[in-house]
Order: sequence, then C-alpha cells, then structure tokens
Amino acid sequence: YISMLVEYENQILPVIPKTFLGLDFVMHGLYVASDEEDAEYPDFLRTAEKRLAKAQRKLSQKQKGSHNREKQRLRVAILHEKVANQRQDFLHKKARYLADRYDVIGIEDISVKAMAKRKKGGKFSFGKSVADNGWNLFTNMLEYKLAWQGKQLIKIDKWYPSSQLCHVCGYQNHETKDLSVREWDCPKCG
Repeated sequence: YISMLVEYENQILPVIPKTFLGLDFVMHGLYVASDEEDAEYPDFLRTAEKRLAKAQRKLSQKQKGSHNREKQRLRVAILHEKVANQRQDFLHKKARYLADRYDVIGIEDISVKAMAKRKKGGKFSFGKSVADNGWNLFTNMLEYKLAWQGKQLIKIDKWYPSSQLCHVCGYQNHETKDLSVREWDCPKCG
C-alpha cells in the first residue's frame, strides 16, 4: 500500500445570488426564518436534565478521592458529552441544509453572551436556554459552509431598525419602537 498526501488550493467560484433567506434568533427553537420552516430545536439539555441532575447528585455523595467517585465523574462527563454531540449534530445538519438551499443568508449579529448573563437587580436571565441553543456555533458553521460553496452570510447590526422600516418604500416609523407592535400600516405608501 502507498499513502500519498496532496495539498491543493480549493478554488471557490463566487455564486450569483438568486435565493435569499433571513434568520432571526429565537430562544426556544433556535431560529425563525423568512421563507423556511422554523428550526424546531429539540432542547437536548432540557430533556437530559433529570438524568444529569440524578448523576450529579450521586457524584456529590461520593467520597472525594475514591475510585467510585471517579467512575461517577466519568458517567456525568459522558452524559454532558452526549448532549453536546446531539446539539452539534443537529446544528451541522441544519447549517448544511440551509447552505445547500440558499445563496445568501442574513442573520442578526446579536451578543448571545450578554443575553445569557444574569441582569442587575435580580431580573431573569436566559442562561440555560441560550446555552442550549448554540447560536454562535450555528452561525460559525453556517458561515464556513456557505463560504465553501462561494455563498454569503450577511450579519446585520443588532441596532439596525428592521422592524421600524417599511419593506416597500423604506419609510422609518418611529412609533414602532415598542416591540409589542408587530404589524403596522405605512403612513407613506399605505
């Protein structure tokens, strides 16, 4: 047998965009798409939570430095690894599916890390939900999978007033700063 290693430059030809998609981050479900069905993320961490809690409870009851504690620590690590692998598999499949179907995908460039932090004053945080989604991992996967095919991922600034703009004439309605207003009629073009 002969084994040969060859290195070559991958020549990626740019694609003329014909199909476009917009994605928006959602806490429960990964994303909402403009022309596609929602992701319907299975919440792998939430489904494994009871098993993880039970295994971690057993771990905390074991004597430090014992052989049984080490075995239980490995069981907990395996459960965490399984959740991570399930998440990664799901995100890879979703990213590949979208990269194959669309030439340009636009996403909002949000700070997931800031969303996961606990707010001052004891207000709620979305730490576990945001961490379970893996949005940053998903956007990284989407970016390189699109780049491999000569396609584009466009990150839109988080302060861009997309919900205030009319999609027909571009008029900016300042009365829609309240996020509970989801539908409005344009005073300029109707």
